[in-house]
Amino acid sequence: QVQLVESGGGLVQPGGSLRLSCAASGVRSRFYAMGWYRQAPGKQRELVASISSAGTTNYADSVKGRFAISRDNAKNTVYLQMNSLKFEDTAVYYCNVIGFDYWGQGTQVTVSS
Repeated sequence: QVQLVESGGGLVQPGGSLRLSCAASGVRSRFYAMGWYRQAPGKQRELVASISSAGTTNYADSVKGRFAISRDNAKNTVYLQMNSLKFEDTAVYYCNVIGFDYWGQGTQVTVSS
């Protein structure tokens, strides 16, 4: 059974940083592309960042230069380092095994002064 558990969200001021973690079990995430999505109230879920099994990364234009996705294969964990956070980054963040309908419960990120 595949489980993805996100953590690390919280309340942060504009310009601040957070690091999200996604711990995977039941799947060897190193063999798959992994992604971080987010969903803001009233909006569709969008792909924020992805990392291939080979380590190639891609980012949405809205987060390029501010967010960084990485993976620790030994820990079966994917991370999302978020810097220079903006109000519009407020959303529930989810990790996903790209191409599969495996989702975690999400972690709330709120950027507010």
